[in-house]
Amino acid sequence: MKGKWGAGLVLGLVGVLTAGCSLIGGNDENDESTVTLVTHDSWAAPQQVIDAFQQQTGIKLDILKKGDAGALTNSLVLTKANPLGDVAYGVDSTFASRALSEGVFDSYTSPEADRGPQRYAVDSEHRMSAVDLGDVCLNVDTNWFAANGVPAPTSYDDLTDPRYKNLLVVENPATSSPGLAFLLGTVAHYGEQGWQAYWTKLKDNGVQTVSGWEEAYSQDFSGSSGKGPRPIVVSYASSPAAEIGDDGKPRTKALLDTCYRQVEYAGVLAGTKQPEKARKVVDFLLSQQFQTTVADNMYVYPTRQGVELPKAWTTAAPLPTNPASLPGDQVQAGREQWIGQWRSLLGQ
Repeated sequence: MKGKWGAGLVLGLVGVLTAGCSLIGGNDENDESTVTLVTHDSWAAPQQVIDAFQQQTGIKLDILKKGDAGALTNSLVLTKANPLGDVAYGVDSTFASRALSEGVFDSYTSPEADRGPQRYAVDSEHRMSAVDLGDVCLNVDTNWFAANGVPAPTSYDDLTDPRYKNLLVVENPATSSPGLAFLLGTVAHYGEQGWQAYWTKLKDNGVQTVSGWEEAYSQDFSGSSGKGPRPIVVSYASSPAAEIGDDGKPRTKALLDTCYRQVEYAGVLAGTKQPEKARKVVDFLLSQQFQTTVADNMYVYPTRQGVELPKAWTTAAPLPTNPASLPGDQVQAGREQWIGQWRSLLGQ
């Protein structure tokens, strides 16, 4: 979602598939049993689940990571005439309209789609299947606010209050998927005529901008390491599930009134020489077998109905019930203009 949801969605995982494992690299174009899955840097899945898929289907997965959701989409568009792989996962709802308009994906309706993913369909031709959700929200370090005798903010408007001056760090929407989602959230909340005035107030109140989630969350936010100077950050609704202390309580909290919904999709790449095998990979990503792993391994919510979340998520990271969103065609039409206006406002 990371991006996924964007870059940096994985918040520290143990025992999962990473870039150094045997499934990555070494793809032989003449090996018809190998399918290349092009994805974002936050991809992670348990080795035993991948092994089980290979045993069941005879398909070997070769994982090719291409940055965050934005970088992944750009790569797929630029190489659509000679695709990088056979199937892609990780293009999110902020970039879906671009991938569709550029003809990156082939039509395919998975038999697994009617278990829930169809709720997030963005295309009547079923070229993209929803795999997971990753709502982007403001997160606060609750311990910092308690220690400093300041009430934690609860809304967008609170962040313009002088009591929160120099406390917020956000990601650049030109370089970060969560940063873009937060910008879109302010457009949805204040409208196309009001969001710039809001960001001007944030600038006057000392908002800090960094290039990506990893820097914002791990270096500048006080809630993850306790060393950062800023107790408010743009992150995910699921982030508090990774910040549970020895007392069993999360050290951070997502402000659910500031959430913007990101959905991550998978699809068969147009031009693949192995469409049938690529479709089986899409089926796998929507299956109960894979969907039960996404919360623990990528800190995102599954799209499949009936998949239980980890127990800690019930209180630490409940799925937002009323997140903001914008229609895909509106995002497609306004995205580059809004980013340009944001850069001018913030002097980026």
